[in-house]
This record gives sequence, C-alpha cells and structure tokens, in this order.
Amino acid sequence: MTQTREGLTASQFGARAGAYVASAVHAGGADLDAMAARAAQVVPDRALDLGAGGGHVAYALAKAAGHVVAVDLSADMLAAIVGEAGRRGLANIETLQAGAARLPFPDGHFDFLASRYSAHHWRDIGAGLAEARRVLRLGAPAYFIDIVAPEAAAADTHLQAVELLRDVSHVRDYSVTQWRSILSEVGFAPPRETQWRLRMDFADWTGRIGTPAPLVKAIRVLQGKADDETRALFAIESDGSFWLDAAMFETTAA
Repeated sequence: MTQTREGLTASQFGARAGAYVASAVHAGGADLDAMAARAAQVVPDRALDLGAGGGHVAYALAKAAGHVVAVDLSADMLAAIVGEAGRRGLANIETLQAGAARLPFPDGHFDFLASRYSAHHWRDIGAGLAEARRVLRLGAPAYFIDIVAPEAAAADTHLQAVELLRDVSHVRDYSVTQWRSILSEVGFAPPRETQWRLRMDFADWTGRIGTPAPLVKAIRVLQGKADDETRALFAIESDGSFWLDAAMFETTAA
C-alpha cells in the first residue's frame, strides 16, 4: 500500500488529536507566553497558526488577534481545535486543512504567524518556511518553535533515530545553525533566539503518539547502547526519560 508523506502525518496524528489538546508539554510554556505577549502588543488583524496540532498557538493568539486561522494536515486535529475553541469561548478561530508547503492564501495576507513543534514533520522545511514568508506582510512578526538537533553528528543521529522510531511521520529536527540559514534564505530577518531544555517523560512521550511496543523496545535498546557522551547530552534516565533542546526563533518578514 502506498502512502504520501502528508497522508502518513495526518493519519499518525489524527487518532491522537485529543492527547495533543490535553498535552502538558504543548499546552503551556514561556515560549507560548512570549508569543502571546507580542501578539498583544501588535494586535494583528489576521494571524496564522501553521501546523496547529492541538491548537495551543491559536488559542493564545485569539486573545489578541482579530481573526486566527489554524492550519494542519489532520482533519481530526482541526476538529479537536474547533471543539476546544468552542469550550474556551473563542469565536475568532477558523480551521483549514493544508500542508505547510502549499498555503491557499494570497501574498502578504497575514500580519502575524507562529509555528510550534511542527516543522520537524514537514517534507521540505525550506518550502514550508518560504510559504510562511510569502503569506506574511513585510515587517510582520513570525515565531518558529521546535526541538533543535545537536550540532555534533553522532548525537544528531541518535536523536533522529529515536524520534523516527517513536513517530514514523518524523522527518528531521534541525540544528540552530540550519534554522538560521534557512530563515535567511527564504527572506526572514536574522532571528532572536531563545533556547531551553524539555524533559521527555518516556511513558508519556511514547504513549501520546501511540508508539507500538516493538518500537518502544527498539528505542530503549538504542538508549542502552548509546555512548557515554550521548547518554550525558540527553541525560538519559533509567526508565528511558530524557532531555531535549528546544528553541524559539523570533523574526520578521524582511
């Protein structure tokens, strides 16, 4: 049976939509607060949540923006957003099913854009970020938040391997250097970066996406075989829990 990358991503997350709405990892954070504070300063007319997932960016932006469009590949995720927005009394959120590399909006349509923990699923991050730049008006703020990969090749390989075993729709976590380069190439201003670490509780991390038991076991085997430097970098614990690096790139359409 054949399956597109987009179809794989949508099917992988559709069944887990409720888990991502409720996920504590996704529902809060200083990055989300900073983004919402900036939106409150700008008061955008039209804001875009690109790769919306559980919709937490959309909920945060809706408090300040006139209108928010939450875009995601998964119809089930979008349905979950509609339900949660209704429960929160947020009537200014619209949902739309689309991929990041082909957005059905005219040039310069939005005056605020944010994408959070989504870009590592995109088939082509350059195309996705180029589309983000295209649909933003000149000078509009943009926030990109994601897990970032280590610069060292061995540690990067370990991260990509466990990410793919956990979630078959994973494409790549990019390094800070790669993010800077691609943002510049597609027309964003040099970003202001904020970095932090996130602890991944192993049971929650694999359970949230429904990782099959054989792949959970494979992750644990990889962790057990990791060299001391890799184990220290990710602070791998006895139950498989570990730490990831995350970053927020705050930029503008140049």
